[in-house]
Amino acid sequence: MTTSSARPLLGCIADDFTGATDLANMLVRGGMRTVQTIGVPASDEPVEADALVVALKSRTIPAADAVTQSLAALDWLRAQGCRQFFFKYCSTFDSTEAGNIGPVADALLDALSGLDLGLGAGEERDVSAEAFTIACPAFPENGRTIYRGHLFVGDVLLNESGMENHPLTPMKDANLVRVLQRQTASKVGLVRYDSVAQGAATVRERFDALRRDGVRMAIADALSDADLHTLGEACANLKLITGGSGVALGLPANFRRAGLLSGTADAGQLPRVEGLSVVLAGSASKATNAQVAVWRESRPAFRIDPLAAARGEPVVEQALAFAREHFGARQPVLIYATATPDEVKAVQRELGVEQAGHLVEGTLAAIARGLRELGVRKFVVAGGETSGAVVQALDVQTLRIGAQIDPGVPATATTGDIPLALALKSGNFGATDFFAKALRHLDGTAS
Repeated sequence: MTTSSARPLLGCIADDFTGATDLANMLVRGGMRTVQTIGVPASDEPVEADALVVALKSRTIPAADAVTQSLAALDWLRAQGCRQFFFKYCSTFDSTEAGNIGPVADALLDALSGLDLGLGAGEERDVSAEAFTIACPAFPENGRTIYRGHLFVGDVLLNESGMENHPLTPMKDANLVRVLQRQTASKVGLVRYDSVAQGAATVRERFDALRRDGVRMAIADALSDADLHTLGEACANLKLITGGSGVALGLPANFRRAGLLSGTADAGQLPRVEGLSVVLAGSASKATNAQVAVWRESRPAFRIDPLAAARGEPVVEQALAFAREHFGARQPVLIYATATPDEVKAVQRELGVEQAGHLVEGTLAAIARGLRELGVRKFVVAGGETSGAVVQALDVQTLRIGAQIDPGVPATATTGDIPLALALKSGNFGATDFFAKALRHLDGTAS
């Protein structure tokens, strides 16, 4: 009979806030009680959970800073007693020519060199061999698949999916081996689909062959959830795994097979939160644009104009006044800076890319603080950078992870005397009716 470990089993580092909740959602679905921290906690006081996820805001900062923050997170997770580690990034491999996926993965591999997991699987393998990890952002449930090292979003290659227009991390190459190799001095290889299709033992053999060839990181093909379970099993004795949340599907079973984890039926149970509700959207993705359009068909919405904010107009006060007017009738409102790619580019030309992004994030963060003062306790937030700005503005320290709303997006709740309910959504995730659906989940009225 297996039992839950007294200390955390899996320690995770996510490069943005929505990605962290996406990963935590996957682990809860696998029966792991999961706690997410916002940044690296200042205290080493033990946290009771099967999995810990440290949410950083490191995706688009300078690579050296991302490495420093990630290593600090690793130190905290090791102090908590975690046995295995996961570096989580976006399922569209969001990055630049300089990083940050390659540099962070290199640094984590170096720091973990020599750690023996002792999970039991693949006991014949030499776990003290040259450091090695996979990179697998596949998330078939949300249309992200990898074949022969190329990332597809739905039926099109990554560089034809709209991600080529991303304002901060434009993805113009779908060949992930090539993309990752540009970010690291380590040799990058490929675990092709024909190996994955033959099962975990064959994948482990492929890992060993790549290691003997000097490969330190390997892109792993995956077309289905079954492939992700195979990869997860094959990774049982890897010290570090990197990828999107999808590859975490197969990790809870490794701990269960090793007698370290029991089935946890209530892993996603959250307290009920009372109070007003709001939706905040800053992402410019296709999915969020569609979600904003659906909401505006029948519900109140206030659009933030970044250029007006840059001119010093009282945009924050105007948004809060709009919200206050509708809260009297208990109507949730949408406050958004979401725009089309052409509109985003126009603002960036006038303000600069970095300044435009910081302005939107700062405006929505200030609005979030004001909304909390008005009695808002339930926040649906769209966009990874926006979510990071909002949770920091609300001084959120720790999140308990609840049930899934849409693939990759769980309900969450803060701890403390006055809890908040949050749904933090990556820009590209969620159905067109996601905002209304998420509010029902946070209200406890979802069927």
